[in-house]
Amino acid sequence: MFDNMNEKEQIFTILKQLANLVTTMFGGNCEVAIHDLTTANRGLIHITGNVTRRKPGAPVTDAVIKSLIRDGNDVQDRHCFMTITDDGRELKSSTSYIRDSKGEVIAAFCINFNTTDYLNAIQLLESFVNRGISSAPAANMPEKMSFSIEGTVDSLFEQAVAEIGKRPATMTTYEKIRLVRILERKGTFQIRGVVSQVALRLGVSNFTIYNYLKKIRAANGTAIRDVI
Repeated sequence: MFDNMNEKEQIFTILKQLANLVTTMFGGNCEVAIHDLTTANRGLIHITGNVTRRKPGAPVTDAVIKSLIRDGNDVQDRHCFMTITDDGRELKSSTSYIRDSKGEVIAAFCINFNTTDYLNAIQLLESFVNRGISSAPAANMPEKMSFSIEGTVDSLFEQAVAEIGKRPATMTTYEKIRLVRILERKGTFQIRGVVSQVALRLGVSNFTIYNYLKKIRAANGTAIRDVI
C-alpha cells in the first residue's frame, strides 16, 4: 500500500504528538484514540486519556467500520456527535480520517470528551436561575418536534432528565427508577423497542429496565406484559 513506509511512520508520529497535545490541553475528561486502518483488525494503536477505559489493541468502533465500508476513501469526518458509554456517561465525540499522499485513508483520529459533569452543571444552574418560575422544571421545556420514533423517545427522555435535574451517569438507583416512572407515566414504554433505547441512555441492561418497570407497575397495579 505504501511505496515508502516512512510516510506512514511519520504520519503516525505526528498524530501521536497531536493526541498528547489535545489531552494535555483539555485534561482528564478528554481522550484521543488513534486507529491504524491499514491493518487487518484496524485496531487501536495509541490512546491518551482514559475516558472509555480502552487499551491499545481494542477494535475500532462499528460506526467507523460501517462508514469505511460504505464510503471507502471518500469517507467524511464526523464532528461533535454524541456517544454514550456502557455506564451511561455522555461524550461529545469527533472522528477525523487521515489520508496519505495518495489520498488513501490510513488512520482514524478520534476525540472523546466526557460532557456528563458539564451537563449536570447546566441543569443545576438552570434550576437555580428558574427558581420561582415553576415548581415543575419539565413543564417549561419547549416541545421538541420529532420526525422519528428515536427522536420522540430522546425528547421524552430529556424531559424526564430535566425533571430529576441530574444526568443519567450520576443518578442513584432510586433516581433511575424515578426516571423510568416518569417515562412510564408519559406512556413511553408503549413505543416498540423503547426499552433498549432507555437502557442505553441510562447505562443499564434491558433486564434492569424490566425490573424497574415490574416494581413500578406492581405498585400501580398494571401488568409488565403491556411493555412492548
